[in-house]
Amino acid sequence: MKLNFMGDLDGLKDGLQLLAAEAGIELSSEGRVVEVVNHSINRIIVEAEGDSLRIAYQRKIHFFRAIGLLVEALRESSTFLIEEEPQFDMNGPMFDVSQGGAVIRTDSIKAFLRKMALMGLDMIMLYTEDSFDVKEQPYFGYMRGRYSQDEIREMDDYADQFGIEMIPCIQTLGHLADVLKWKAFADLRDDHETMLVGYDRTYEFIEQMLVAASAPVRSKRIHIGMDEAWKLGLGEYLVQNGLQSKADIMNIHLKKVMEIVESLDLVPMMWSDMYFRGSSPSGEYYDRNIVISDEVIAGMPKNIQFVYWDYYHYDEGFYTDFVRTHKTFGSTPIFAGGIWNWKGFVLNYGATFDSTNAALNVCKREGVREVFVTLWGDDGTECDWFSALLGLQLYAEHGYALELDEDKLSRRFQYCTGGRMEDFMAIKNVDEPPGIQPMNHETYNPSRYMLWQNVMMGLFDENLRGLDMAGHYTELQKQMALFATRNGEYGFVFEVLERLCNVLILKADIGIRITDAYLGGDKQELARIAQETLPEIRTRVEKLRAYHMERWHVVNKPFGWDIIDLRYGGLFMSLNTAIERISSYLAGNVDRLEELEEKRLLFQGQEGLVDCYLYKHMPTPSRISQ
Repeated sequence: MKLNFMGDLDGLKDGLQLLAAEAGIELSSEGRVVEVVNHSINRIIVEAEGDSLRIAYQRKIHFFRAIGLLVEALRESSTFLIEEEPQFDMNGPMFDVSQGGAVIRTDSIKAFLRKMALMGLDMIMLYTEDSFDVKEQPYFGYMRGRYSQDEIREMDDYADQFGIEMIPCIQTLGHLADVLKWKAFADLRDDHETMLVGYDRTYEFIEQMLVAASAPVRSKRIHIGMDEAWKLGLGEYLVQNGLQSKADIMNIHLKKVMEIVESLDLVPMMWSDMYFRGSSPSGEYYDRNIVISDEVIAGMPKNIQFVYWDYYHYDEGFYTDFVRTHKTFGSTPIFAGGIWNWKGFVLNYGATFDSTNAALNVCKREGVREVFVTLWGDDGTECDWFSALLGLQLYAEHGYALELDEDKLSRRFQYCTGGRMEDFMAIKNVDEPPGIQPMNHETYNPSRYMLWQNVMMGLFDENLRGLDMAGHYTELQKQMALFATRNGEYGFVFEVLERLCNVLILKADIGIRITDAYLGGDKQELARIAQETLPEIRTRVEKLRAYHMERWHVVNKPFGWDIIDLRYGGLFMSLNTAIERISSYLAGNVDRLEELEEKRLLFQGQEGLVDCYLYKHMPTPSRISQ
């Protein structure tokens, strides 16, 4: 489709050149003329009548969304009028490039930025605990794939061409275990992941981080973190100062950090949860009966935005209550939801859709004008980043409509990405075998622990007993193989999952089969398992690992894959051990397999399929790490 854009194009031409191919257009002086008008009202207008095509927009990002609306509509009709009213002044993703070790390559970020431009998302954060270079601190982010100043500047320049703001997102209190583990920072520790409040060198270091994070980007906004400092004031701070309330310590620390922020002319935001935890008798964030005292509120700085993060609730009433509680701080909060990508290989679109719809409906009613959506990398970042594209589209479509239209969401997703909404929604089925409620609001992750658990010491076997896992994953493998062929450039999302399903067809219940055969004296079945089934599982795991590794290194820097290698290595060796142990027993070299004689218990005493959050609890009950 040849188009010739004319009119108010100041600041748009570079982005237009970059996005033309993705938008499905060719820029040509011989193409149909599109009149472009930059107007002052908060509305996108796209219209076609006869030979006349017109786009009216207020902000740069609205123009790039409008291109997609125009092209999509022209494929269906020659006459139309489309109007959209942006619901938010900020809307976009936050990618965690620290906790799981996966630091996304700059080219991959650029790929996301192009899709975001077509969707109309106008902000991106990279959550960097230590994944950026601080010149004064050589151990900060050492061997962790940290971004150089030039890399951050390059991404910011690219984003700016589409009107996308890149906001630094760091930590200035807790969540710093990967920094504080080094002796160079030993004197800064309150505990293993929290910095010592009130200590001069703490604030020298924080200033270095703030300068390094903000210098390469245009934005003056910055997210200073400060969430989940679980033991704030209970480590070295307690030794030096005695017992103090967490809320008071937060205010002391925040005041000092704000002095630095203001000296650098930055505009800060921070997570709100520590004020709630500090005022809750049980230390909970989501305590509906919480009362934050007037004294604590009075001590909060007034020139900071508080970020209410929540992806755990599915009813609008809860979000309404908590948004209003945040307003008692004296300002309207920023809201941060979540695309549930952090529980293993599988993105939970059931929990994502239901929590997002409830939260964003409330945000629109309550006047929350700034939102973003988190993609956490907890515990290894096993989930492919690009499987989250549908979640980004969900946020985008909420951002341009008072009420979400799922049919439009599906059409827009097909246009913006070439992917099928129904196929991406089906990703969740890999974690919804028999025994899991549809939409999986409990966010259980059985595919992950069925993959990583030891076949001779199955910690989850009793929970899996009697469930037709082989049948479930046989059918899903066929579906994922089909989806890999019909989702354009994103077929790889389904290729990884197809290989995972292929492993689980055999591995999900192999521990049960081994144990039953041993206890039942069925040596013929044990021999078949040792000679045929376990080697086949090992072959299938190798195929999964090979593709997983290939995709990791395309999308992410190599740092962080070493953690995944340890997991696959442990799985391979445990399969080898199982073959050797069973073979030794069958050959009469050992008279018993003690690990198979231990009575299998329900995991944590819970019936049915369960949630297990961390890898270190999956292969063994013995301690892997603290």
